[in-house]
Amino acid sequence: MNALKQEIAATIAHEGPMTLEHYMGLCLGHPRYGYYMTRDPFGQAGDFVTAPEISQMFGELLGVWISEAWRIAGAPSPARLIELGPGRGTLMSDVLRVARISPAFLNAVDVHLVETSPTLRAVQQRTLADAGKPASWNADVTDTPPGPAFILANEFFDALPVRHYVKTIPGWRERLVGLDPSGELAFGLSEAVETSLKVQAREGSIIEVSAIAQRIMGEIAARLVREGGALLLVDYGYTETSLGDSLQAVARHAYVDPLAEPGEADLTAHVDFAALARAARGAGAKVMGPVTQAHFLLQLGIERRAQSLMKRATEEQGRDIVDAFERLTGTQDPRRHMGELFKVMAVTHPDMPDMPGFIE
Repeated sequence: MNALKQEIAATIAHEGPMTLEHYMGLCLGHPRYGYYMTRDPFGQAGDFVTAPEISQMFGELLGVWISEAWRIAGAPSPARLIELGPGRGTLMSDVLRVARISPAFLNAVDVHLVETSPTLRAVQQRTLADAGKPASWNADVTDTPPGPAFILANEFFDALPVRHYVKTIPGWRERLVGLDPSGELAFGLSEAVETSLKVQAREGSIIEVSAIAQRIMGEIAARLVREGGALLLVDYGYTETSLGDSLQAVARHAYVDPLAEPGEADLTAHVDFAALARAARGAGAKVMGPVTQAHFLLQLGIERRAQSLMKRATEEQGRDIVDAFERLTGTQDPRRHMGELFKVMAVTHPDMPDMPGFIE
């Protein structure tokens, strides 16, 4: 039993079972033992690979989109270029490189990375050391300076904790993390019935809710309405709120038991884009999408960018470019291809026109 598991078990023994939301928060963000606090989990040597690590094309196209959003918003200056959960800093590095073709945009924005992990902050600082644009780090998006904000969030919302409610004969009861007779972590249900849930479903059905994600979206949307700007969100998930349990734990590119080794595996849940859209619209913002990642990247010209890179590539580099293009836009195999499972959504000031990538 690792140190975090011992601490969680001791807390449960003293205070009783904890919500799944609380458990996920400890696993990912515990100041000493949390998954993101203690390691760089990205890439083939880590636990998973994200789109910016697959190809520069992904970050370049997002950079083109965000700089165009700034231009369409009236080219405000000063403005904030913000990334939520920046990973290794690869995406921001690609964004800043392609943004050199728009020097007015680069001159207008200051760069802020919202990151809580000291380990990842150090990696991001090294990645961006030669980016030609100074960056600042913030623990929360609400800590960034006021002003028009142009925000990127790639695989950020899927890492936010969720709650589960299970339909039983008396009604919906919350799933909790407790201890089994041997002292091991185990799932159970609260004794109390959640009377606010009125959804009709079969016994055993599960509702997954991320109140934290909806709160953050509401805060961002309210800022965009108040001060101007745009959020571009890329993540895996579903377009309509539905029943089901999407919690998963990944370590070393394989699925593992989410209760087995707290802090040693990445815990995520599929993003409920419909719930995020409701939160954004509730704050008065405009919502575009979600569309599939394949639709978004193809409409922004990833095929032309791949062809351009191929002209200067070696044979081996050419194969890598083709493979990256297929992984980012393919839809046949969801275990390898990201084109269908991943969705893209934009949230903007209500006066923004429809943006590239979201035009049917």
